Amino acid sequence: MDAIEQDFAESLLHIFDNVLLTEEMALSKGYFSDLSIAELHTLNAIGPYEARTMTETANILGITVGTLTVSVDRLVKKEYVERQRDTKDRRIVRISLTRQGKLAYRMHSKFHRVLVKRIMDPLSEEERKILARTIAEIDAFVEEQYTKYSNGDQYKKIVRDDTEV
Repeated sequence: MDAIEQDFAESLLHIFDNVLLTEEMALSKGYFSDLSIAELHTLNAIGPYEARTMTETANILGITVGTLTVSVDRLVKKEYVERQRDTKDRRIVRISLTRQGKLAYRMHSKFHRVLVKRIMDPLSEEERKILARTIAEIDAFVEEQYTKYSNGDQYKKIVRDDTEV
């Protein structure tokens, strides 16, 4: 790894850590201090509009329905989410945000919009385009890596063989 790649790797990890820490700090000091980041991301996956099935929501989050059930149970108790049985097929459970859940969703969305605005405002139009394209490419790469590593075999191979990603 050359110096530029090393600097990039350190910056990328620093960004990931700081975004999460900033989100956690804003959450803990804000109106929704009873929510965890994971619960907030669950609210975002459910979304403020149409009710979703548990399976749809679990797929969006990349988790099992069982794991989602634990999170939804907590969110129902905290009155951010409500469950409804499907009227045609009682086996299907739909979840939606309550009024309080929608408010938390909107506040979290605003947090992200402000963050993006503060990053983009000082940039020229050309710099904004380059940054957006670069971030999209990084996102696609990370998504590809997530798929590749999700079963653990690729990571074991790299560690065992000391091969590159």
